[in-house]
Amino acid sequence: MSMLRTSNPALNEKAFKGFDLVEDSTTMTLSGTVNKTAMLLLLLVLGAGWTWHLTFAAAAQAAKGMLPIAPVAPWLIGGLIVGLICSLCIYFRPQWAPVAAPIHAIAEGLFLGVISALLEMRFELIVVQAVGLTISVLAALLMAYKSGLIRATENFKLGVCAATGAIGLVYLVGFILSFFGVRIPYIHEAGLIGICFSLFVVVIASLNLVLDFDFIEEGVNRGAPKYMEWYGAFGLLVTLVWLYIEVLRLLMKLRAASED
Repeated sequence: MSMLRTSNPALNEKAFKGFDLVEDSTTMTLSGTVNKTAMLLLLLVLGAGWTWHLTFAAAAQAAKGMLPIAPVAPWLIGGLIVGLICSLCIYFRPQWAPVAAPIHAIAEGLFLGVISALLEMRFELIVVQAVGLTISVLAALLMAYKSGLIRATENFKLGVCAATGAIGLVYLVGFILSFFGVRIPYIHEAGLIGICFSLFVVVIASLNLVLDFDFIEEGVNRGAPKYMEWYGAFGLLVTLVWLYIEVLRLLMKLRAASED
């Protein structure tokens, strides 16, 4: 069996190290992973709905000069920090995924709710468009994967991993430079280069879904422990959130460009 490669740090071949192929009620199943992915998505939506409401309420009060929008900042920062901590716990201790993954989903939802609401205030219906595109990409790639139109070959995995690593490096350099007041030119702007860059990132984020599908299938075939259903669902959720954020960025640039 070929070695599994995926650019998602949580979903890699180390997660299956030492597993023997067994098939019983204590092992990972495809239906179990799908159900747990649905649970995590529901928790994420509930968390996002809460901070979405708070953000719009705070904005309404700020418009009346009664309350600034700052009260939602703790939800934004807290969700980001808790989500990161849970991600690290799941990565280093996959056995904790049944507990940490739901907490991560709620925390990530709190963060996304604030971000989504702020963008919705600036660009009407952008969130609906981003959610619709994310779901469409997920459905299309899942059908393509199941039908065999797209196969997670070794070269495919290497290419997607390399591209994802390059994107991560660009974001990391940009983050570090921001502390010195330096901004990477063009790629974050609403010009042609910025739009093309975001489109490229969206494509790579989408292709990471194929690697996630392959990881989950590999886990089922290897008879991974039951908790790996949560682990696989968590990894898929991380990719979907990344794809959603990148779609938002692309739509934001397109909207901004059309307003110029």
